[in-house]
Amino acid sequence: MGNYLVIICVAGIMLFGLIRGVNVFEAFLEGAGDGLKTAVGIIPSLTALTLCVSAVRASGAVEALGQAAAPFIATLGIPTETLPLMLIRPISGSGALSVLNGILDSCGPDSTAGKIASVMMGSTETTFYTITVYFGSVGIRKTGCTIPAALTADLTGMIIAALTVNLFF
Repeated sequence: MGNYLVIICVAGIMLFGLIRGVNVFEAFLEGAGDGLKTAVGIIPSLTALTLCVSAVRASGAVEALGQAAAPFIATLGIPTETLPLMLIRPISGSGALSVLNGILDSCGPDSTAGKIASVMMGSTETTFYTITVYFGSVGIRKTGCTIPAALTADLTGMIIAALTVNLFF
């Protein structure tokens, strides 16, 4: 059914373009060219982000920061097992997925830590990747208050995730 829906949507768009007098193939090629230019334009930003993520993970900074923050998060009812996830999630989606997998393997999916980690994954964003892609694609170099606001939203999502899981489970 899903395959037919895609075909119907594409055919509908093409029909709409033809009715409006648009050269659909030319418009498609123009859009594909713009997409390729955007992809090439964000490669330097993505390369820098990947390098920084690798350096932070290899340096042990995540573990050191985690040990320093452990007493604070325990008072909020957040299991210390989720701390690596809280630190890596804004930086790397694949790294966060790997950490989540480790939490689920060690604590179990039905444990409090497993439930909180799962809700955190769904409630937060890979902030730095998102900012790099979207700002880089339009050439914005100065992020202003975007990063502090986005990290505050991530922290709020993580705290509310823990409070919600503790409240309902």
